[in-house]
Amino acid sequence: MAGRTIAIGDVHGDLDGLERLLARLPVLLPEDTLLFVGDYVDRGPHPAAVVRRVRALPSETAARVVFLRGNHEDAWLKACREGAPEFVLPRGNGCYSTYRSFTGGPVPDPGENPTAEELRAMATGTFFPADVVAWMEGLPLFHEDEHAIYVHAGLPHDGRRWLHPSEVKDPRPLLWQRSRSFYEGYTGKRVVFGHTPVRKLPQDQSVHTPGDPLDVYVTASLVGVDTGAGMGGFLSAIELPEMRVLDAR
Repeated sequence: MAGRTIAIGDVHGDLDGLERLLARLPVLLPEDTLLFVGDYVDRGPHPAAVVRRVRALPSETAARVVFLRGNHEDAWLKACREGAPEFVLPRGNGCYSTYRSFTGGPVPDPGENPTAEELRAMATGTFFPADVVAWMEGLPLFHEDEHAIYVHAGLPHDGRRWLHPSEVKDPRPLLWQRSRSFYEGYTGKRVVFGHTPVRKLPQDQSVHTPGDPLDVYVTASLVGVDTGAGMGGFLSAIELPEMRVLDAR
């Protein structure tokens, strides 16, 4: 008999929310899976502590623990490999909090700008410990079990059908896409995803608390679990196959 899978949304440096949510999880058994859909860093105040906390979980629970790669980890890896600043430098992406967190500096004040030295370090990711870079590099792009397919952003369409993640040659859509046609038109095996905050999803499609645009997004084939942690929202999870929603509110 398949165990439960609890899929947790984008954490984005929200350590307090992560601790509250973990405390509210049921007791996990060896046949269960605890899964994160990616985006552990940026935006919230404590990205380094979040990474340390989640990396410790496999030694603390009997369940299998799966960490997916998010687009924010993907962007930092590109900066580390190529010195690519286009994602990590814009303030709206929240990457300054990650730099300060990993270097032991204070949480940036709203409107505070990095110094020239900080910008150079952010553009190349040189402040990350080597073990954290290796951990991010090893994060898989998707997971699948009896209950669902789990991916950070969604599935691409090749003009004829929705592709299974194993068929995707260019991984960027799995990490980065925001496709209204996916949210409104996907049918098939259930897909659990993060990346796009639920408030931006077509609320008339959701059957879970349809009057609450900040709650987990659920349709016949989709579950969106990015409820805005690190961005003024809260952290959420979905327990499958029961479809029970848990959150840090």
